[in-house]
Amino acid sequence: MKRLLLYFAAMVTLLSQSSCGYNGMVQRDQAVKGQWANVQSAYQRRSDLIPNLVNTVKGAANFEKSTLEGVVEARAKATSVQLNADQLTPENIQKFQAAQSQLSAGLGRLLAVSENYPELKANANFQELQAQIEGTENRINVERNKFNSSVNDYNTFTRSFPNNLFAGMFGFPPKGYFEADASAKDAPKVDFGDMGGSPAGSK
Repeated sequence: MKRLLLYFAAMVTLLSQSSCGYNGMVQRDQAVKGQWANVQSAYQRRSDLIPNLVNTVKGAANFEKSTLEGVVEARAKATSVQLNADQLTPENIQKFQAAQSQLSAGLGRLLAVSENYPELKANANFQELQAQIEGTENRINVERNKFNSSVNDYNTFTRSFPNNLFAGMFGFPPKGYFEADASAKDAPKVDFGDMGGSPAGSK
């Protein structure tokens, strides 16, 4: 009994240290939550840009209706998948990513098709929206990478001995990562900003 009490006393001491144990789990959990907020903000900005993009494209004569409808539907689905910072399980992250990837593919198709409409390519508002979407996509990639780094730090810490003995007990389950999109290789490549015939890079 005495040996058992000494064991638990040692574990309590270890878990109370600020650089490891319970406090370390809390710190890393908060870091993941903070970075998740940045990811959501980046995706929300993209979502906010889409109505203006769709309205601008509607002004082009005979623009493909199915392409526009696809983007609108994908946006609705993406915004319906809400995930708070306490629900970042691998399964939930996969669902969130799948919905957002569908929207990315729809945007890629819309912008690719727009290359066939000179009046759109000459539209200043459309040019500005393209530039903003390009910048937002880049920001999404940056924030996702930072999120994955935070999750890696958190998962490594909570799965390391002796923290793994207490992580589940104290409510620190493994968190999910954003993974490379297997369908990305099949998505349309779009030259953002290619308004004058000179390439500006592909997405």
